[in-house]
Amino acid sequence: MNLNQNLKGGGFLLGPVAPEEIFIPEDFTEEHRMIQDTVRKFMEAEVLPFPDKFEKTDYALARSLLLKVGELGLLGIEISEEHGGLGLDKISSTIVSEETSRNGSFAITMGAHIGIGTLPIVYYGSAFLKEKYLPKLAMAEWVGAYALTEPGSGSDALAAKTKAVLSPDKKHYILNGNKMWITNGGFADLFVVFAKIDGEIFSAFVVERAFPGVSTGSEEKKLGIKGSSTTTVNFDNVMVPVENLLGEPGMGGKIALNILNIGRFKLGAGCTGSCKDVINSVLKYTAERKQFGKSINQFGLIQEKIARMAVKTFLTESASYRIIGQIQKLVDAIDKSASDAELQVLKSIEEYAIECSIIKVYGSESLGYVSDEGVQCFGGYGYSQEYPVERPYRDARINRIFEGTNEINRMIIPGMLLKKGMKGELDILKAIMAVQAEITEFPAIAEDSGELLEQEKRLIANAKKAVLLAAGAGMKKFKTKLTDEQELLGVVADCIMEIYALESGMLRALKLTALHGEAKTSLLLDMVRVAAVEAMLKIDARLKEGAAAIATGDELRMMLMAFKRFMKFMPADTKALRRRIAAQLIEQGRYST
Repeated sequence: MNLNQNLKGGGFLLGPVAPEEIFIPEDFTEEHRMIQDTVRKFMEAEVLPFPDKFEKTDYALARSLLLKVGELGLLGIEISEEHGGLGLDKISSTIVSEETSRNGSFAITMGAHIGIGTLPIVYYGSAFLKEKYLPKLAMAEWVGAYALTEPGSGSDALAAKTKAVLSPDKKHYILNGNKMWITNGGFADLFVVFAKIDGEIFSAFVVERAFPGVSTGSEEKKLGIKGSSTTTVNFDNVMVPVENLLGEPGMGGKIALNILNIGRFKLGAGCTGSCKDVINSVLKYTAERKQFGKSINQFGLIQEKIARMAVKTFLTESASYRIIGQIQKLVDAIDKSASDAELQVLKSIEEYAIECSIIKVYGSESLGYVSDEGVQCFGGYGYSQEYPVERPYRDARINRIFEGTNEINRMIIPGMLLKKGMKGELDILKAIMAVQAEITEFPAIAEDSGELLEQEKRLIANAKKAVLLAAGAGMKKFKTKLTDEQELLGVVADCIMEIYALESGMLRALKLTALHGEAKTSLLLDMVRVAAVEAMLKIDARLKEGAAAIATGDELRMMLMAFKRFMKFMPADTKALRRRIAAQLIEQGRYST
């Protein structure tokens, strides 16, 4: 895996990245756009007209729709042609996630089936398991589910109590235990189940609903995604054939984490699609709703909301496809005929585990913000089920919990960066030392060169230095106990996420401007300028908070002086910029960049 240092997973923090090195939605191939159009038309014809049926947990409808999606080939995008799928790239599967997100319940139902319910078999299944189950899953003849969480083990998956014991004749594993919060649990035919062999070796199994001893509980009464099935799944002396073990004994943790990484970058794309849908509803409603003799989209505070929502969406989308583009580059370089080709694909995804966690958190929190502001733009009507923003508001909340809580993912981001540094995969320690040396030197005077987004480039570069400085100070003080300082790690994670999202948006805007000129990308450039001010203010505030947790007295004053040096900037007129952003979106009548 011969990558430029700055293009490795987490490497963006070490230096600049060129616009031409990232993938953006505008780079979609004709095949990508055909898939996007197919999913969009399916959703508009088959799913979006019937939200009430989903809210009433009509699982017959859900299964019939999955069958239709199967006929279109969309359930088998990541399944090889040999096993009844299409074998397309990760970008295609990410597009499907974005487009299906317009109905949260259906998106979760379908996403659980094609993702966590199928991919463990794709990547870790034996030839026997692939041949037996993948063709059925590709056509939704069978529906898949993923059984990891237990009453006593959520984020700490390795604390699972479900137990598997080899039968005396060594032909079966006898499975006992209980799982909860299982998506598709009420009607799934196949479960990927995690259990400890002999109560010790964490492993994964493929378990059919038809196996004697498998049962499910009643449907959970949830805040949102009410149209998706969520139940407990119970295993009472279930005889699971030994050939239904996924991978090798003890691979359960690796399987769980790698499959969750895939779910995380897809979730970012799904949040993008949901954000766009809410904004479109807001643009339509605020144009029609009149108060004090004019449409409410003419009022400054409504325009500010529209612009803020659009900026969050733009950055989430840019970061999502940047990540999947980097993963796809590695996947494309794999020899597909190699016996371990599928495991190499997982290694490619694992390389960007940090970025997967970034987009999971940033995307879910952006959607939380956008859906909340969507309700506010509708006023009292936003609280009514008869209007189109109430359901997305409820549905959005779960995104900050599943695929690993945002708190867990915030720990992963700095934790994996430091781990990569200690293993020599990234020159993190060298970069920290360089920043520490720089603050003892007289600062160079930055001269304007007239480059497009010059200040934003400089701000991003300096913000990276400031975060490295904070991380170095934390390491110096707490040493091996730094992992116990979760609040401080959360500060570092928040700053890193802001940097990555802003840089992704900036690189996308620069790449498109180089192709089409500033006149055609003025909306994107304005959004980057607004985003830079917002990000720097957040980073500055969080770094000061972190510094106070690390140092006191003169040492604290020195840290604050260093942060001031790096975070100093002249803010743009965000009021004027947001008005321009809102005006263009209002004129378009829909979110489009």
